[in-house]
Amino acid sequence: MDPVTTILLSSGGILLVASWIQLIITASGEDFTWGLCSLFLPPLAYFYALWEWDKAGDAIKMAIGGLALIGLGLS
Repeated sequence: MDPVTTILLSSGGILLVASWIQLIITASGEDFTWGLCSLFLPPLAYFYALWEWDKAGDAIKMAIGGLALIGLGLS
C-alpha cells in the first residue's frame, strides 16, 4: 500500500469518526434519548442528522468528505 492511499484512508476514517462524535454531541443536546441511540447505534445518528439538517448539516458534510476520501483511497 503506497503512502498516498494510507493517508487518504486514514484521513477519511478520522473524518468519519469526528462526524459521528459531532452527531452524538448534537443529538445529546437535543434529547438524551437521541444521544444514547446515536452512541450505541451509529447509523441512527446519521438518520437523525438527515431529519435535523439545520442542526447537524455540518456533521453530514464532514461524513460525506470522509467517504469521498475513502473512496479515492480505494480506487
